[in-house]
Amino acid sequence: MSIELGLCSGSLNTKYAPLAALAVRFQQQQRLSPLEQVGVEMKEVDFSAVDKLTQVVISILAGCEYISEVNSKLKCEQALAQAWQLKRFSEQSTLARTLDALSLMNLTQLERAVRQIWHQHSRTLLHDWRGFLQLDLDLSGLPCGNQAQGAEKGYFSGKKMPPVANWRG
Repeated sequence: MSIELGLCSGSLNTKYAPLAALAVRFQQQQRLSPLEQVGVEMKEVDFSAVDKLTQVVISILAGCEYISEVNSKLKCEQALAQAWQLKRFSEQSTLARTLDALSLMNLTQLERAVRQIWHQHSRTLLHDWRGFLQLDLDLSGLPCGNQAQGAEKGYFSGKKMPPVANWRG
């Protein structure tokens, strides 16, 4: 399958173009094929259970924090659905019913499938653990300038942190 990305006017526009490109790569490498091991017993009308689980993954990649956001963010994205080889995206209620239908055995299968995907493609597994993995988090809420890398306005529950005496400003 070849896909061409570019600017055009028409119904093929999507605001999720990087996710469409990722779809091509995922399908070439069959990255989500372990989801086929999850045997959810449910009626198949328009989408199989694997298609619905794939759509849940797509919604996470598209930035949906909740399943309820699928209708507002993805339902109208016809071009993105086509990139993932879907006719369209399911209603959020259909995806929620699929997740509700997962039994304990299905959850174990899903966990195994996700672990398999992670093990095949994780970069942390390739890290040389004889050395340190450095992670820098700043939860202090101290002010930073506009020139700070990745600086964004944030909210820290209305509490102001007084500068500590040994803090370098």
